[in-house]
Amino acid sequence: MTVQDWLGEENEIGIKIWENKYRVNNETFDGFLARISNGNEDIKQLIIDKKFLFGGRILANRGTQNLGVKTTFSNCYVLPKPNDNIESIFETGRDLARTFSYGGGVGIDLSNLSPKGTKINNAAKETSGAVSFMEFYSVITDVISQKGRRGALIISLDCSHPDLLDFINIKSDLHKVTKANISVRINKEFMQAVINDTDYALHFKREETGEVIEKVIKAKEVFMQLAKMNWKMAEPGILFWDNIENNNLLSNNPEFEYAGVNPCAEEPLPSGGSCLLGSINLAEFVINPFTNNANFNIEDFTDTIHKAVIALNEVLDEGLPLHPLQIQRDTVNDWRQIGLGIMGLSDMLIKLGFKYGSTQSLIICDLIASTLLNESLCASAQLAKQYGTYPKYNELILENNWFINRTSCFTQREVLDNGLRNSQILTIAPTGTLSTMLGVSGGIEPIFANYYTRKTQSLHNKDVVYKIYTPIVKEFMDKNNISEENLPEYFTTSEKIVPSERIKMQSVFQRYIDASISSTINLPNSATVEDIYNIYIEAYKAGLKGLTVYRAGCDREGVLVTEETKNKETLTISKRPNELIANLHKIKIKGIDYIVVVGLLDKKPYEIFCQKTALPISNTIGKVIKIQKGVYKFRNEESSITLAENTIEEKTHALFISMLLRHNVPLVEVIKTSKKVDDNIVSFTSAICRVLQKYNSIVTKEVCPECGEEIINEGGCMKCPHCGYSKCN
Repeated sequence: MTVQDWLGEENEIGIKIWENKYRVNNETFDGFLARISNGNEDIKQLIIDKKFLFGGRILANRGTQNLGVKTTFSNCYVLPKPNDNIESIFETGRDLARTFSYGGGVGIDLSNLSPKGTKINNAAKETSGAVSFMEFYSVITDVISQKGRRGALIISLDCSHPDLLDFINIKSDLHKVTKANISVRINKEFMQAVINDTDYALHFKREETGEVIEKVIKAKEVFMQLAKMNWKMAEPGILFWDNIENNNLLSNNPEFEYAGVNPCAEEPLPSGGSCLLGSINLAEFVINPFTNNANFNIEDFTDTIHKAVIALNEVLDEGLPLHPLQIQRDTVNDWRQIGLGIMGLSDMLIKLGFKYGSTQSLIICDLIASTLLNESLCASAQLAKQYGTYPKYNELILENNWFINRTSCFTQREVLDNGLRNSQILTIAPTGTLSTMLGVSGGIEPIFANYYTRKTQSLHNKDVVYKIYTPIVKEFMDKNNISEENLPEYFTTSEKIVPSERIKMQSVFQRYIDASISSTINLPNSATVEDIYNIYIEAYKAGLKGLTVYRAGCDREGVLVTEETKNKETLTISKRPNELIANLHKIKIKGIDYIVVVGLLDKKPYEIFCQKTALPISNTIGKVIKIQKGVYKFRNEESSITLAENTIEEKTHALFISMLLRHNVPLVEVIKTSKKVDDNIVSFTSAICRVLQKYNSIVTKEVCPECGEEIINEGGCMKCPHCGYSKCN
């Protein structure tokens, strides 16, 4: 069997994803199947049938340990909260870097750190606050490579922390904490104060000194500011922490505590916990699709659940020694979390003829979700009978646990008799790359669009725009010989679904998911701050554990150049002044110290110079002065440096970038083209691109770092529909 047989010859994006992300050492597709199934014929067949796929880290890394590769099978981890001292803060940075180096994303909560202004007994006299260390962790995320890509990081803070407003507002600066998502952990007391428009006390007690920091705020005003920042910057996200703590399999276990969430927030985890992911493709369980006789095959679905739970436990055992840190190996062994989820929900509904968010869709999804919970618990209980429960299992967790009590009597008896092999079983991840590879919708998301446009250059050097239809849309159109204008009304897209219907769908699944769900409500540019505020209130009342809201055209996509002004730009060169304001950046390339000087004209990059130097330069703002033709100096009160590249390669690259910048070529295109030269993390060109990226707030849309096309926010994850790039996989 070939990958073309599996995905279809026409699925160019899916084939490219498999070749670039999951294929190891030019293995055949049969070799790939053997490697990732590791002798489990049941799971091998499910993958061939496209009914199930492991998470991206398992597909990419399983079996490579035999080649001496140090990588993990887990997509993400949560690190212990850093303690309120400088040693712990920097130890967390070390652990963050080590985890990234093994391919895992990370969640960190900063609620233990003292607020700004707290008295401390060192030279600083008072702390700079919890928020001040966010940039430190963001920079680490930017530096550490994962096959040419940055790591994934989420930073959270409790709503009772006195630095709450600083945390909420930090992303208002487009240049701060650029490599981390942020979310606020919100409790029910805060939400009630919001709903009732009453005061709320922010409180922190420093254990070392006993000092208490308190602030009284108007809860609704602060919550409205959170909504405003989300409207403006698409962050912070929101985590309803009481719902997270009370709606799971461990809600009455005194030994257990969640430390934070993974970067896409679908997995709340304890200190050192990991998310080991796999997803069932619901689209493959519809019998007689697109007909009046369409039906969901619940028996086949049930069988798949049991096989998937077994397979994830096999991977968990195999991967135990491969976690980067000892605390991760210990926590995973003690609690044995797995994360079985779904994808292809929207495709399934279309095949059944149900509109996303309709009463019919909610009824069938309730059946699917309850089956998923009951059967996965039974499968874990059967494994516990055979191999024993997870080490931290406590029979008392069954007493007055309303989450378990909503399962069937048969399921409860199975758990009571045998215990559980896993403390956490279900989650719904974004499945960005996986679902794109298979050509189905991700997680519980609706279809984002019926088609995408792609631009190519014709033989006559003209841009030609053509449509690429979403696979389920193309399949239906081809089968019924109709155009997109005649699609049935149940071919609805995310922009047409009102937020309340999205919340209802997420609520149906959240009732049965013991972890959480990554999902994004996409709003038009015309949405207001009040719209986002109301969505949050409705989500809280519906029992969600969290959600992401993304408004099209928000400032995160760039505010300094509009489409209108961009279209008016011409490729004419401006005459260079003798002096330019300039920034000096210090970087390392393959262990060698370099400086990169960026000359600015009208506050935009105009030219660059790069050279080796180990000079101890502290003042990085100055001017680039033209001395004579071809001779330039960087000068400020501290330094005067003649600028000259050291090698022909460096000089050529700097000259070409400067030429493009001087001709007003958009910076995003300069970066994209430069990366094509050599995108290795340690290369000269990659280092230059990282510097240029700091000036990239002028772009008008968020673009894919791999192909340069526009990307979308889906399932709490940035995803490219053109090449399959996904930040989360």
